[in-house]
Amino acid sequence: MGLSLAQRFRPARFLRGEGPEAGPLTLRARRVFILPTRRGLVFAGLLLSMLVGAINYNVGLGFSLTFLLAALLLVAMLHTYRNLLRLRVELGPLAPVFCGQQPRLPVIVGDTGHAAHYAIALRLPGEAAVSADVPADGWARLELPYRAERRGRHALPPITLETRFPLGLYRAWAHAHFAAQLLVYPRPAAPTPLPGRREHAAGTGGTHGRGTVDFAGLRDYRHGDSPRHVHWKASARGQGLVTKQFDGERSEGLWLDWAATRGGVEARLSLLTRWVLEADAEGLRYGLRLPTEVLAPAAGPAQRRRCLRALALYGETGA
Repeated sequence: MGLSLAQRFRPARFLRGEGPEAGPLTLRARRVFILPTRRGLVFAGLLLSMLVGAINYNVGLGFSLTFLLAALLLVAMLHTYRNLLRLRVELGPLAPVFCGQQPRLPVIVGDTGHAAHYAIALRLPGEAAVSADVPADGWARLELPYRAERRGRHALPPITLETRFPLGLYRAWAHAHFAAQLLVYPRPAAPTPLPGRREHAAGTGGTHGRGTVDFAGLRDYRHGDSPRHVHWKASARGQGLVTKQFDGERSEGLWLDWAATRGGVEARLSLLTRWVLEADAEGLRYGLRLPTEVLAPAAGPAQRRRCLRALALYGETGA
Protein backbone atom coordinates (compact mmCIF):
# COMPACT_ATOMS: atom_id res chain seq x y z
CA MET A 1 0.00 0.00 0.00
CA GLY A 2 1.39 3.40 -1.01
CA LEU A 3 2.24 6.16 1.43
CA SER A 4 0.74 9.63 1.39
CA LEU A 5 2.94 12.67 0.85
CA ALA A 6 2.81 13.54 4.56
CA GLN A 7 3.81 10.00 5.52
CA ARG A 8 6.72 9.96 3.07
CA PHE A 9 8.28 13.07 4.60
CA ARG A 10 7.86 12.19 8.28
CA PRO A 11 11.25 12.75 10.01
CA ALA A 12 10.76 9.50 11.96
CA ARG A 13 11.00 7.49 8.73
CA PHE A 14 14.56 8.75 8.23
CA LEU A 15 15.59 8.10 11.84
CA ARG A 16 13.70 4.93 12.86
CA GLY A 17 11.98 3.51 9.80
CA GLU A 18 8.29 2.74 9.46
CA GLY A 19 7.65 1.11 12.83
CA PRO A 20 7.57 -2.54 13.92
CA GLU A 21 6.64 -4.94 11.12
CA ALA A 22 6.41 -8.68 10.70
CA GLY A 23 9.41 -10.00 8.79
CA PRO A 24 10.98 -10.75 6.49
CA LEU A 25 11.41 -7.30 4.91
CA THR A 26 12.57 -6.41 1.41
CA LEU A 27 14.28 -3.06 0.92
CA ARG A 28 12.31 -1.33 -1.81
CA ALA A 29 13.08 2.15 -3.15
CA ARG A 30 10.89 3.95 -0.59
CA ARG A 31 12.82 2.36 2.29
CA VAL A 32 16.31 3.41 1.16
CA PHE A 33 17.69 6.90 1.85
CA ILE A 34 20.94 8.44 0.65
CA LEU A 35 23.00 11.54 1.52
CA PRO A 36 26.57 12.60 0.72
CA THR A 37 29.23 11.90 3.31
CA ARG A 38 31.76 14.46 4.47
CA ARG A 39 34.15 13.08 1.87
CA GLY A 40 31.47 13.50 -0.77
CA LEU A 41 30.86 17.13 0.22
CA VAL A 42 34.58 17.88 0.03
CA PHE A 43 34.71 16.20 -3.37
CA ALA A 44 31.74 18.28 -4.60
CA GLY A 45 33.40 21.46 -3.31
CA LEU A 46 36.57 20.56 -5.15
CA LEU A 47 34.60 20.08 -8.37
CA LEU A 48 32.97 23.47 -7.93
CA SER A 49 36.38 25.10 -7.47
CA MET A 50 37.69 23.35 -10.58
CA LEU A 51 34.68 24.54 -12.57
CA VAL A 52 35.17 28.15 -11.46
CA GLY A 53 38.84 27.98 -12.37
CA ALA A 54 38.11 26.49 -15.78
CA ILE A 55 35.57 29.24 -16.50
CA ASN A 56 37.89 32.04 -15.35
CA TYR A 57 40.89 30.85 -17.33
CA ASN A 58 38.94 29.23 -20.18
CA VAL A 59 40.87 25.97 -19.90
CA GLY A 60 39.32 23.25 -22.05
CA LEU A 61 41.17 20.45 -20.27
CA GLY A 62 39.84 21.80 -16.95
CA PHE A 63 36.27 21.57 -18.25
CA SER A 64 36.87 17.97 -19.40
CA LEU A 65 38.36 16.86 -16.09
CA THR A 66 35.62 18.60 -14.08
CA PHE A 67 32.79 17.01 -16.07
CA LEU A 68 34.49 13.61 -15.95
CA LEU A 69 34.74 13.75 -12.16
CA ALA A 70 31.15 15.04 -11.90
CA ALA A 71 30.00 12.03 -13.92
CA LEU A 72 31.97 9.80 -11.53
CA LEU A 73 30.17 11.47 -8.62
CA LEU A 74 26.76 10.70 -10.15
CA VAL A 75 27.68 7.09 -11.00
CA ALA A 76 28.94 6.54 -7.45
CA MET A 77 25.60 7.80 -6.10
CA LEU A 78 23.72 5.31 -8.28
CA HIS A 79 25.90 2.37 -7.21
CA THR A 80 25.70 3.27 -3.51
CA TYR A 81 21.91 3.47 -3.69
CA ARG A 82 21.52 0.23 -5.62
CA ASN A 83 23.82 -1.58 -3.19
CA LEU A 84 20.95 -1.65 -0.66
CA LEU A 85 18.04 -2.12 -3.04
CA ARG A 86 16.26 -5.48 -3.11
CA LEU A 87 17.99 -6.80 -0.02
CA ARG A 88 15.85 -9.23 2.00
CA VAL A 89 16.27 -8.88 5.77
CA GLU A 90 15.06 -11.59 8.15
CA LEU A 91 15.40 -12.04 11.88
CA GLY A 92 16.58 -15.47 13.05
CA PRO A 93 15.19 -17.33 16.07
CA LEU A 94 15.67 -15.48 19.35
CA ALA A 95 16.80 -17.73 22.19
CA PRO A 96 16.05 -16.46 25.71
CA VAL A 97 19.04 -15.24 27.72
CA PHE A 98 19.75 -14.38 31.33
CA CYS A 99 19.90 -10.81 32.57
CA GLY A 100 23.43 -9.43 32.29
CA GLN A 101 24.38 -11.54 29.31
CA GLN A 102 25.02 -9.92 25.95
CA PRO A 103 22.97 -11.87 23.42
CA ARG A 104 23.75 -11.70 19.73
CA LEU A 105 20.70 -11.25 17.54
CA PRO A 106 20.84 -13.40 14.38
CA VAL A 107 19.98 -11.47 11.22
CA ILE A 108 19.92 -13.05 7.76
CA VAL A 109 20.48 -10.75 4.79
CA GLY A 110 19.85 -12.16 1.32
CA ASP A 111 19.76 -10.97 -2.28
CA THR A 112 16.55 -10.93 -4.31
CA GLY A 113 17.79 -8.97 -7.34
CA HIS A 114 20.43 -11.32 -8.84
CA ALA A 115 23.23 -8.91 -7.88
CA ALA A 116 25.95 -8.97 -5.27
CA HIS A 117 25.94 -6.43 -2.41
CA TYR A 118 29.22 -5.32 -0.88
CA ALA A 119 30.18 -3.87 2.52
CA ILE A 120 26.70 -3.98 4.04
CA ALA A 121 26.90 -2.83 7.67
CA LEU A 122 24.19 -3.59 10.25
CA ARG A 123 23.95 -1.96 13.66
CA LEU A 124 21.63 -1.55 16.64
CA PRO A 125 21.41 1.83 18.40
CA GLY A 126 24.49 2.38 20.55
CA GLU A 127 26.22 -0.81 19.42
CA ALA A 128 29.11 -1.54 17.07
CA ALA A 129 28.35 -2.29 13.42
CA VAL A 130 28.77 -5.74 11.87
CA SER A 131 29.58 -5.91 8.15
CA ALA A 132 29.30 -8.56 5.46
CA ASP A 133 29.16 -9.05 1.69
CA VAL A 134 26.03 -10.66 0.25
CA PRO A 135 26.62 -12.76 -2.89
CA ALA A 136 24.25 -12.70 -5.83
CA ASP A 137 21.28 -15.01 -5.17
CA GLY A 138 22.89 -15.82 -1.82
CA TRP A 139 22.69 -14.74 1.78
CA ALA A 140 24.82 -13.82 4.78
CA ARG A 141 24.15 -14.42 8.46
CA LEU A 142 25.24 -11.76 10.95
CA GLU A 143 25.00 -11.65 14.74
CA LEU A 144 24.41 -8.21 16.23
CA PRO A 145 25.43 -7.48 19.85
CA TYR A 146 22.62 -6.37 22.13
CA ARG A 147 22.56 -5.44 25.82
CA ALA A 148 19.99 -7.10 28.09
CA GLU A 149 20.14 -5.25 31.41
CA ARG A 150 16.68 -6.08 32.76
CA ARG A 151 14.48 -9.15 32.88
CA GLY A 152 11.24 -9.48 30.96
CA ARG A 153 10.23 -9.00 27.35
CA HIS A 154 12.35 -6.67 25.26
CA ALA A 155 10.88 -5.12 22.12
CA LEU A 156 13.73 -5.01 19.63
CA PRO A 157 14.92 -1.59 18.43
CA PRO A 158 15.21 -0.85 14.69
CA ILE A 159 18.18 -2.31 12.86
CA THR A 160 20.01 0.13 10.60
CA LEU A 161 21.50 -1.17 7.37
CA GLU A 162 23.97 1.10 5.65
CA THR A 163 26.63 1.13 2.94
CA ARG A 164 29.22 3.56 1.56
CA PHE A 165 30.29 1.33 -1.29
CA PRO A 166 32.04 1.90 -3.67
CA LEU A 167 33.90 5.20 -3.05
CA GLY A 168 32.62 6.39 0.32
CA LEU A 169 31.19 9.57 -1.23
CA TYR A 170 27.60 8.72 -0.20
CA ARG A 171 25.94 6.96 2.68
CA ALA A 172 22.81 4.95 1.86
CA TRP A 173 20.79 3.54 4.72
CA ALA A 174 17.54 1.78 5.54
CA HIS A 175 15.80 0.60 8.71
CA ALA A 176 14.44 -2.85 9.49
CA HIS A 177 12.20 -2.76 12.57
CA PHE A 178 10.86 -6.20 13.44
CA ALA A 179 7.81 -6.78 15.63
CA ALA A 180 9.69 -9.34 17.73
CA GLN A 181 10.52 -9.64 21.41
CA LEU A 182 13.49 -11.09 23.26
CA LEU A 183 12.78 -12.87 26.55
CA VAL A 184 15.31 -12.18 29.29
CA TYR A 185 15.37 -14.39 32.39
CA PRO A 186 16.33 -13.02 35.83
CA ARG A 187 20.01 -13.03 36.72
CA PRO A 188 20.75 -16.25 38.67
CA ALA A 189 21.87 -15.74 42.25
CA ALA A 190 25.09 -17.22 43.58
CA PRO A 191 24.99 -21.02 44.08
CA THR A 192 22.63 -21.71 46.99
CA PRO A 193 21.52 -25.08 48.44
CA LEU A 194 18.08 -26.20 47.36
CA PRO A 195 15.28 -26.05 49.95
CA GLY A 196 14.17 -29.28 51.72
CA ARG A 197 13.22 -31.97 49.21
CA ARG A 198 11.07 -34.20 51.42
CA GLU A 199 8.54 -31.75 52.78
CA HIS A 200 5.83 -33.12 50.48
CA ALA A 201 6.47 -36.83 50.93
CA ALA A 202 3.75 -39.14 49.78
CA GLY A 203 5.07 -42.31 51.32
CA THR A 204 8.07 -44.60 51.12
CA GLY A 205 9.00 -47.81 49.48
CA GLY A 206 7.62 -49.36 46.32
CA THR A 207 9.27 -50.23 43.07
CA HIS A 208 7.85 -47.16 41.36
CA GLY A 209 9.56 -44.66 43.60
CA ARG A 210 11.52 -41.72 42.34
CA GLY A 211 14.30 -42.11 44.88
CA THR A 212 17.93 -43.05 44.20
CA VAL A 213 18.67 -45.44 47.06
CA ASP A 214 18.64 -48.98 45.58
CA PHE A 215 18.85 -49.99 41.93
CA ALA A 216 15.56 -51.60 40.85
CA GLY A 217 16.00 -52.27 37.12
CA LEU A 218 15.79 -50.63 33.72
CA ARG A 219 12.96 -49.16 31.65
CA ASP A 220 12.68 -47.45 28.28
CA TYR A 221 13.89 -43.86 28.17
CA ARG A 222 11.18 -41.20 28.52
CA HIS A 223 11.42 -37.58 27.52
CA GLY A 224 12.50 -35.55 30.54
CA ASP A 225 14.56 -38.29 32.22
CA SER A 226 17.79 -37.07 33.78
CA PRO A 227 20.91 -37.84 31.70
CA ARG A 228 22.51 -39.00 34.96
CA HIS A 229 20.05 -41.92 35.12
CA VAL A 230 20.50 -43.06 31.50
CA HIS A 231 22.32 -46.39 31.16
CA TRP A 232 24.92 -45.24 28.66
CA LYS A 233 26.78 -48.57 28.60
CA ALA A 234 23.64 -50.37 27.46
CA SER A 235 23.17 -47.74 24.78
CA ALA A 236 26.75 -48.26 23.60
CA ARG A 237 26.01 -51.99 23.25
CA GLY A 238 23.18 -51.18 20.85
CA GLN A 239 20.32 -51.75 23.30
CA GLY A 240 18.85 -48.28 22.77
CA LEU A 241 18.24 -45.63 25.39
CA VAL A 242 17.17 -47.07 28.74
CA THR A 243 16.86 -45.42 32.14
CA LYS A 244 17.86 -46.82 35.51
CA GLN A 245 15.09 -47.18 38.11
CA PHE A 246 15.65 -46.97 41.83
CA ASP A 247 13.73 -47.93 44.93
CA GLY A 248 13.53 -45.34 47.63
CA GLU A 249 11.51 -42.55 49.04
CA ARG A 250 8.74 -41.27 46.82
CA SER A 251 7.87 -37.60 46.70
CA GLU A 252 5.39 -35.38 45.00
CA GLY A 253 8.33 -33.24 43.97
CA LEU A 254 10.45 -30.41 45.20
CA TRP A 255 8.64 -27.11 45.64
CA LEU A 256 10.49 -23.87 44.91
CA ASP A 257 8.42 -21.44 46.93
CA TRP A 258 8.40 -17.66 46.89
CA ALA A 259 7.69 -17.78 50.65
CA ALA A 260 11.04 -19.52 51.23
CA THR A 261 12.97 -16.53 49.90
CA ARG A 262 13.87 -13.19 51.44
CA GLY A 263 14.70 -9.70 50.20
CA GLY A 264 13.38 -7.54 47.39
CA VAL A 265 11.50 -8.78 44.35
CA GLU A 266 14.56 -9.05 42.09
CA ALA A 267 16.61 -10.79 44.79
CA ARG A 268 13.83 -13.37 45.30
CA LEU A 269 13.50 -13.96 41.57
CA SER A 270 17.28 -14.38 41.24
CA LEU A 271 17.30 -16.99 44.00
CA LEU A 272 14.36 -18.90 42.49
CA THR A 273 16.11 -18.82 39.11
CA ARG A 274 19.20 -20.37 40.69
CA TRP A 275 17.08 -23.07 42.33
CA VAL A 276 15.37 -23.88 39.02
CA LEU A 277 18.75 -24.32 37.34
CA GLU A 278 20.06 -26.48 40.20
CA ALA A 279 16.97 -28.69 40.31
CA ASP A 280 17.02 -29.13 36.53
CA ALA A 281 20.72 -30.02 36.55
CA GLU A 282 20.04 -32.75 39.13
CA GLY A 283 17.11 -34.15 37.16
CA LEU A 284 14.60 -33.53 39.96
CA ARG A 285 10.85 -33.11 39.70
CA TYR A 286 10.09 -29.63 40.95
CA GLY A 287 7.30 -27.11 40.99
CA LEU A 288 7.24 -23.35 41.37
CA ARG A 289 5.03 -21.28 43.67
CA LEU A 290 4.74 -17.57 42.98
CA PRO A 291 2.21 -15.14 44.49
CA THR A 292 0.52 -14.90 41.09
CA GLU A 293 1.08 -18.38 39.64
CA VAL A 294 1.69 -22.01 40.58
CA LEU A 295 3.42 -24.50 38.26
CA ALA A 296 2.90 -28.17 39.13
CA PRO A 297 5.95 -30.38 39.69
CA ALA A 298 7.53 -31.86 36.58
CA ALA A 299 10.98 -32.49 35.17
CA GLY A 300 12.84 -31.89 31.97
CA PRO A 301 13.67 -29.01 29.62
CA ALA A 302 10.01 -28.03 29.14
CA GLN A 303 9.54 -27.52 32.88
CA ARG A 304 12.74 -25.51 33.05
CA ARG A 305 11.52 -23.21 30.27
CA ARG A 306 8.08 -22.79 31.89
CA CYS A 307 9.54 -21.86 35.26
CA LEU A 308 12.14 -19.47 33.88
CA ARG A 309 9.52 -17.79 31.71
CA ALA A 310 7.21 -17.34 34.71
CA LEU A 311 10.07 -15.78 36.67
CA ALA A 312 11.04 -13.50 33.78
CA LEU A 313 7.49 -12.21 33.34
CA TYR A 314 6.64 -11.91 37.02
CA GLY A 315 4.83 -8.64 37.65
CA GLU A 316 4.29 -7.76 33.99
CA THR A 317 0.83 -6.62 32.98
CA GLY A 318 -0.88 -9.27 30.91
CA ALA A 319 1.77 -11.90 31.62
